[in-house]
Amino acid sequence: MSTNKLRDNRAKVLYALCASDGLKPSYKMRGLESAAVYAIDQNGLRAVVSDTASTRLRPDRRNISAHQSVLHSLTEDSTVLPMRFGVIARSSEAIEKLLASNQEAIREHFERLNGRVEMGLRVSWDVANIYEYYVATHPSLRQGRDEIWDKNANNVNHRDEKIRLGNLYQSLRNADRIEFTEKVKDVLFNYCEDIVETAVKREKDVMNLACLVEREKLDDFAKGVFEASKQFDNVYLFDYTGPWAPHNFITLDLHAPIAKKSPLTTINNNRR
Repeated sequence: MSTNKLRDNRAKVLYALCASDGLKPSYKMRGLESAAVYAIDQNGLRAVVSDTASTRLRPDRRNISAHQSVLHSLTEDSTVLPMRFGVIARSSEAIEKLLASNQEAIREHFERLNGRVEMGLRVSWDVANIYEYYVATHPSLRQGRDEIWDKNANNVNHRDEKIRLGNLYQSLRNADRIEFTEKVKDVLFNYCEDIVETAVKREKDVMNLACLVEREKLDDFAKGVFEASKQFDNVYLFDYTGPWAPHNFITLDLHAPIAKKSPLTTINNNRR
């Protein structure tokens, strides 16, 4: 059996989809398991893959880092539709069938995302203690806190008061997050085409935004972030990152052709 035939029959890690120019690219980066990264083309579409002997990929730091590294390298040169970590196809033929059976959806995404990248923006409270900051800036919270201190001094049970105080703090902070996010989005929509709110992960985070930006207008986007930041005082930290592949703007739900066995271990790539 030839080397190419052996490669065709191996399972494939799928990193991204992109347009094919008819020329076989020579990728310099390495993928998961240090495997060579290469392209499989079908009808003007391209899947970027590497071979694997695994049937399931562990979502550990090394593997996820390798996956992201491939995507970052691809994004530097062209528009790609990133696949989520862990998508494995059974063979080259499975990839070709996948591209053929999902042509319309894939091309629609390229039309919408071509020449665009994702920029991330995180805004956070730049304070040592976010709760103490809210106590200092919200009289109702400060009054409730002081009343509990007085009861502590008199050995009075105040469990219910503490719960109500905690709920008030959460309510005030969440209301500010909503208000401030809308203020920032109102500005940034002048500098990007779409914005997706992603979950905040830290107590001090005000917002996490994913912004779809034309690659040629990245400098304008940076100006937009600065303009938005001028609405806030120096308690708020604005930190933007990118450009990245447009993960949060991919709504592809790839369907394998009907067969006795699905050629993909997993094919749903909905990022939202």
